[in-house]
Amino acid sequence: MTLKLHHRLLQGGYLFYSRFARGMTLGVRAMLIEGDSVVLVKHTYVPGWYFPGGGVEAGESLAEALEREIREEAGAVLTAPAQLFGMYRNAVAHKRDHVAFFVCREWEMRVAPRLPSHEIAACQRFPLTALPADISRGTLARVREVLSGDAPSVDW
Repeated sequence: MTLKLHHRLLQGGYLFYSRFARGMTLGVRAMLIEGDSVVLVKHTYVPGWYFPGGGVEAGESLAEALEREIREEAGAVLTAPAQLFGMYRNAVAHKRDHVAFFVCREWEMRVAPRLPSHEIAACQRFPLTALPADISRGTLARVREVLSGDAPSVDW
């Protein structure tokens, strides 16, 4: 076996091992903000209200995942690029989960209010001064960071 082939096999083996041993998940969340209100969704599988978002699929960019999740969960489309606010470790979900959080100030609803589905129980606009009592801890922390201008924390 040549040295070059040996190195390729080692590299391939390492990449295969890394995929399982060091696998990382990546998700996106969108703060759809307009004036003094924000759009939140309630999922069927976890309690509380969250920003629209979800996992980045294989071969999908962050921007593509963000646009897909906003459309699927909130029925909205971006009319200008979203602003990446921060990258967070989401150790609550999984030790290797990370979330790219975007602030979206230019968007519009393209469909009627979202009907409940197998994934989304509700989608609603809330005044920033009257957020729901059962808003998730991470979602509330991000609202506070964006409104205060504070730097993003490390953890979701």
